[in-house]
Amino acid sequence: MRTRRLLRLGSSAVLIVLSAAANSAAQTPTPASAPAAPAASRDASLPPAEDQAKAALEKSPRHGEYLDVKMASGGVPIRTWISYPERKDEAGVVIVIQEVFGLTDWIRGVADQLAKEGFIAVAPDMISGLGPNGGGTDSVASRDDAVKLVRGISPEEANRRLDAVRDWAMKLPAANGKVATVGFCWGGARSFAYAAAQPKLDAAVVYYGTSPEAADLAKIAAPVEGHYGGDDARVDATIPPAEAEMKRLGKTYRPHVYDGAGHGFLRDQNGRDGANRRATEQAWPATVAFLRERLK
Repeated sequence: MRTRRLLRLGSSAVLIVLSAAANSAAQTPTPASAPAAPAASRDASLPPAEDQAKAALEKSPRHGEYLDVKMASGGVPIRTWISYPERKDEAGVVIVIQEVFGLTDWIRGVADQLAKEGFIAVAPDMISGLGPNGGGTDSVASRDDAVKLVRGISPEEANRRLDAVRDWAMKLPAANGKVATVGFCWGGARSFAYAAAQPKLDAAVVYYGTSPEAADLAKIAAPVEGHYGGDDARVDATIPPAEAEMKRLGKTYRPHVYDGAGHGFLRDQNGRDGANRRATEQAWPATVAFLRERLK
């Protein structure tokens, strides 16, 4: 069966012929499919989660750019992302040490958030020159390839690269001469270890990174603050020995462990039934306050 319908547009008329099936479909609502899960809202006072990082960077009003930092030994320079704060006076520098995944959008998003808080944030690509054709993170084919390269960096080489970035950052015209590190996972362990290797470091923040051995803890001069997921037994097992030894040595180490949160909670804020988000909401303001205190 066909239905004839006259549609009048201004002074013109158009005859439309609809089949019964089409006519029925036009009048009968299509069963609704299951609604898509809403995207997690972004709290602008916190770093973006991994799935929010790219959009956050695109919307950021702050200036960020890639620069090449020369190594004292020569060779391929360290490709480094820098985010500048919007302020008229000089600022402290925070070196953002990447996870084992390389220099990602998420790490750059953390740097941008630190810049929002008033710091000059610099995030070196720690595998610069180690990838295909002398490239860095952007030269590898997969995240697994980045992981292999990062894990191949010796502690000594990591410290040399961090020294080069620190020396360069201290000389920035907008810098106040004070430098701290904040690192995540692999970078968290490197942040703690670098405090032992660099006696002039002003502060170190550790996010779910393992602690150094007791002999290295004795070399630390900078205050250290740590943030850990409660459900991260591998890393958390290294906290009590470090805490006891740092206390014995009269050094500052303030670990914070968040119940129910997992490893990588600042990046995976939507994970573990809200525990990761709750950990982020506590850890990040504490981090900012600690850095402001030490870099002013």
